[in-house]
Amino acid sequence: MSALRINVVLFGIGNVGSTLINQVVESQKFFLEKKNIDLRFPIITNSTLAFFEKDGVKNQWEANFAQSAIPFRIEDIIEYTKELQLENLIAVDATASDELVKNYIPLVQNGFDIVAANKKANTLHTEFYKELRRNLKKYDKTFLYETNVGAGLPVVQTINDLHFSGEKITKIRGVFSGSLSYIFNRFSKEDLPFSKILADAEKLGLTEPDSREDLSGNDVARKLLILAREIENQFEFSDVQISSLLLPNLNEKNSKAEYAVNRQLFDKPFQIAKITQADNHVLRYVGEFDVAEKKLEAKLISAPQSSALGQLKGADNLIEIYTESYGEIPIVIQGAGAGKQVTARGVLTDILKIAEKIKVREAVWFN
Repeated sequence: MSALRINVVLFGIGNVGSTLINQVVESQKFFLEKKNIDLRFPIITNSTLAFFEKDGVKNQWEANFAQSAIPFRIEDIIEYTKELQLENLIAVDATASDELVKNYIPLVQNGFDIVAANKKANTLHTEFYKELRRNLKKYDKTFLYETNVGAGLPVVQTINDLHFSGEKITKIRGVFSGSLSYIFNRFSKEDLPFSKILADAEKLGLTEPDSREDLSGNDVARKLLILAREIENQFEFSDVQISSLLLPNLNEKNSKAEYAVNRQLFDKPFQIAKITQADNHVLRYVGEFDVAEKKLEAKLISAPQSSALGQLKGADNLIEIYTESYGEIPIVIQGAGAGKQVTARGVLTDILKIAEKIKVREAVWFN
């Protein structure tokens, strides 16, 4: 039986997108042998240019992109796939773009399944969230976004499986940010100023390009909102109570230059928070959703050193899921919560899940 060809249209060739292409190119033979799936990238784009290659990009894709990419609109991409009668289409969003998200519904209506590392679609207002899912149902398409929370960790899937098996989830709590995990894990153990550890996190590429996005708590709040909606709660982003780590005199209002120069202003308040804790406690920045109270919070807490949260290392994420059946003992998911390799692998896992679904669909039609 001939291999099932899957046509992946990739939006975004930054860290995650380019790593994804390289992972697919390296494993192409493996997917053919093990799964009888032939993954191709007939179109890859950055924010303004698209490279069209109907047989799928090869090893030297970067050079080809630089030479042959042209300006594009989403309509051009849809038209191209129709002209070439490309089937089994998956749009992969490896951007942080607000604009691209607005095109998810037209893509679904034109035959695309969607895989997103981009969190925006799942944190916009509820109306868009519902409208997208109405269209997915109507056109029998799939939208997967496991990497929205915890990079390559199976958090979204686990929560979804529990909820739709009738399990009552009572609380979700955890360290959802790789950058804040790294910062507070080191700050708890080492006698170094907060600003020095923050600078190290930036150098390692663990934070957003502007680390105020991490320190604001917005990223943690978005991930918490995604999980709350996953178990059918209709919250908006504004419902999350966010305790920002930024200071009244050092926050989003400062210019980037002022922020860079005045980092040492963080040192004193965080040092005070550290030394005024109870003995054998450590600082952790957590997201917490109390289901009964319908309360969503992103906040700094002091956790016992002996607890699962207290023992975190590196830039790991740790998510605790409390349910009625499991009682006081949570299900714990822990592991690397950031990094281009794990995130790209998570996106690839979602692509392969959709490919398997398409295979089943085709088998039903064939018979």
